[in-house]
Amino acid sequence: MKLFAHKIAKMLDGVVEGNDQIYIDKLSKIENGEKNSLSFLGNAKYNEFLYSSKSSIIIVEKNLKLEKPTQATLIRVADPNESFSKLLTHFSSNNKELKGVDNNSIIEENVKYEKDLYFGAFSICKTKSKIGKNVKVFTQVFIGENVSIGENSIIYPGVKIYDNSIIGSNCIIHSGTIIGSDGFGFNIDKNGNQIKVTHNGNVVIEDDVEIGSNCTIDKATLGSTIIKKGVKLDNLIQVAHNVVIGENTVIAALVGIAGSTKIGKNCMIGGQAGFSGHLTIGDRVMVQGKSGVLKNIKSDSSVMGTPAIDHLNYNKSYVHFKNFPSIIKSFEKIFKNKKHV
Repeated sequence: MKLFAHKIAKMLDGVVEGNDQIYIDKLSKIENGEKNSLSFLGNAKYNEFLYSSKSSIIIVEKNLKLEKPTQATLIRVADPNESFSKLLTHFSSNNKELKGVDNNSIIEENVKYEKDLYFGAFSICKTKSKIGKNVKVFTQVFIGENVSIGENSIIYPGVKIYDNSIIGSNCIIHSGTIIGSDGFGFNIDKNGNQIKVTHNGNVVIEDDVEIGSNCTIDKATLGSTIIKKGVKLDNLIQVAHNVVIGENTVIAALVGIAGSTKIGKNCMIGGQAGFSGHLTIGDRVMVQGKSGVLKNIKSDSSVMGTPAIDHLNYNKSYVHFKNFPSIIKSFEKIFKNKKHV
């Protein structure tokens, strides 16, 4: 795929500085650039490579001041990171042309789907389900009964979607993720035996959600576990029964969210954080990695630690945590001297 500088600039609403007729046919990192490749400068740490990179075209911020001439043609844009993401999508080989139902797959009766569906080998779709336009279902996917998948969604190999789950439009679900399995709920009888709680709810995933590999999203006991519009989940995340995750919240890998916790919109949650059940987390909350959240958090807060406390207070406290052994020694010395007085 050849793209000329002037066309790229038009696509990104940018301005060419240099040869607008030069072309690229691949993308590369700025430090490993080569002829006919395009790179971008989105972080000041890589400024030095702007002048030595062999890339033919480099996307830079529109107000960047050059220290010296560059070998590459520049395209100045408002946001290099966002612009490069657009090009990544353009170059993506997400099999946009894939269509048709593989002969080694099974789509049961009473399933509604469009002619442009791609349904890969050894995948199964059970009865009464509905699949929208331009959906791509890759190999070894299981889709249960009465499932709904919105248009333009991509379901990667090995995903399992249990009965009655609802998936919106423009969603991406990566390999190994399981949607709609039973929640972890047990009652103890008079003899001390664990009696399983039956989960009769479902999972609702709204539009524009991306879910990484090997996540588990449990269905509700009653009602729905809900992942709202624009949420982005990294790999290896556990979302328990009846959890609600608000719009445009992003969650990094290895996070666990216990049952019935509600997380607000536009939150940012770091890797390996854990949430107790039945909590309410406000909007625009930032939870630092490895935090243990044990109580409700108000909107616009930033927390850290276990149990999680205000981020700034945690940093101040850490000064004392790391010096605690020497502090104890000082106290011991004081008490020892008092005994001799």
